[in-house]
Amino acid sequence: MGLSDAELDAVRAIERAGGADGDLEPFFAGAARARPVREVRVGPFLIARHPLTVAQVRHWLPEYEDSFAVSDSSTARLEGDVDDLLEAMPFRLPGETEWEYAARAGTTTLTFRGNGRPDEDQVLDDFADEERTAAAENAFGPAAMGSANEICADVWIPDFTDAPRDARPRTGDGPRVVRGGAGDLSPWQCCDEWLLLLSATRCEFQDFTAVRPVAPVDAVRVGKAPARVLP
Repeated sequence: MGLSDAELDAVRAIERAGGADGDLEPFFAGAARARPVREVRVGPFLIARHPLTVAQVRHWLPEYEDSFAVSDSSTARLEGDVDDLLEAMPFRLPGETEWEYAARAGTTTLTFRGNGRPDEDQVLDDFADEERTAAAENAFGPAAMGSANEICADVWIPDFTDAPRDARPRTGDGPRVVRGGAGDLSPWQCCDEWLLLLSATRCEFQDFTAVRPVAPVDAVRVGKAPARVLP
């Protein structure tokens, strides 16, 4: 877990090849937020195939309104109603360890697709089209990881120093961690929004967020079982 030296080298290679829109020094200066890299034990869990849509949030919050969404099948971006949703639905938030495990899908590259620069066509914000949703899945099944900023159970701590070696969320007072967010800036403005698609990118929660629910698994087969996906 975390932003490895090899991944940093891959970003530098993209920059040298002219694949960056601007100066990436702020990214490299902030890389410590996703370091040090460490091995973490993650138990089996169920994770939603994609962030909750507007229609799905309304299942638990019938009065929910979304000023960001273009349709009921679009990703729901919650503002002051996150806690109301968490109280109403029978699921929990992922720990950021679980989120990164699901996003990487067994890979150690910038994204599950490799070390190349992600393009905006990797962003998916509406899930009405089954074919497009399936094309956005990684090897474990989750789709559109990194498109929306997705809130995690962990409180924001600006590095992984002394972080647990298992998937327990880090708790405390303050804002939570969010992962992803490249779709929140779509259409892209050539400000290197692709960096938000990286599996290791993490930020501090600000104004609005998507929710990708997680649930426990009672029993799975022994071995390197992938994260299962909620229907």
